Amino acid sequence: MTLHTRFTERFGVEHPIVSAPMDLVSTAELATAVSRAGGLGLIGGGYGDEEWLSRELGAAAGTRVGCGFITWSIDAGLLDIALSHEPAAIFLSFGDAGPYVEQIHRAGVPLICQVHDLAQVDEALRIGADAVCVQGGEAGGHGKGTRSTFTLVPEAADLIAAERPEVLLLAAGGIANGRSVAAALALGADGVVAGTRFWATRQAAVTRGAHARALAVNGDSTRRTSVYDIVRGKTWPPVYTSRVLANDFVVRWHGHETELVGNLDAARAEFSHAVEADDVDLANMIVGEAVGQVHAIEDAGDVVRSMAAQAESILIGAPRERPPGT
Repeated sequence: MTLHTRFTERFGVEHPIVSAPMDLVSTAELATAVSRAGGLGLIGGGYGDEEWLSRELGAAAGTRVGCGFITWSIDAGLLDIALSHEPAAIFLSFGDAGPYVEQIHRAGVPLICQVHDLAQVDEALRIGADAVCVQGGEAGGHGKGTRSTFTLVPEAADLIAAERPEVLLLAAGGIANGRSVAAALALGADGVVAGTRFWATRQAAVTRGAHARALAVNGDSTRRTSVYDIVRGKTWPPVYTSRVLANDFVVRWHGHETELVGNLDAARAEFSHAVEADDVDLANMIVGEAVGQVHAIEDAGDVVRSMAAQAESILIGAPRERPPGT
């Protein structure tokens, strides 16, 4: 039994499940594990470290994976590096993807634009995106945080159907198991992009301390904030905040950003030490509200298969057993 959607047909994959291109977390090991299990794995190109990117894309050679970038921090040269590896897709987030559309399409690679509201959906359609990933504010990491996945997906589906019906729609934000996959497809999506659930797998480049903390918290334990951007010196556009674990560092500085800037040297020293020591009371732990639905650190391939099987049984109506909390 397999769920066939426009996404699985066009991308030639078995399951309509994509792992998010989480900066530095989504290595070749994670992306290839997802792709080999029948989904589509994306390497997290992030802010654009050429050496890291070349190494990870090279390590993924022989497996069909894609690559994602933080759009405002890259240039055409970095994109050329990714395109030279013939990725399955380029995934651009947080910025104007327009200057890169021709370069990506000339290479014969599909472009997925991540967006956060209907105005951004409309812009992605206008510039020629092949797929649009709508991300609700539940998601971990950066976003606008103003719309929820449950309401944004159907509105985006209607807008796409009216303006460019050939464009694929992916849903992101709060996708953690087969129930949320089934919900996204029922709302009009062609597939899903999951971040936190794949962050919590053995193949993700995540510390043991962070994984252990993830199993001890729930969706109430996160907060949207900019304090880690300040302490890391990341100049994000003000409209974007980041959903992270609301730990001691966040509680102390969120709402006191001016004071944080005034004590930046000490705060950076404390933060750097915490990262080295795997102290998640102070170091950033980038997870979304779906962390409350993570109950084990599993193999990424098993996550793909279990999400797909549960979604299939829900949508197709086959008899199923639903473990507690799923």
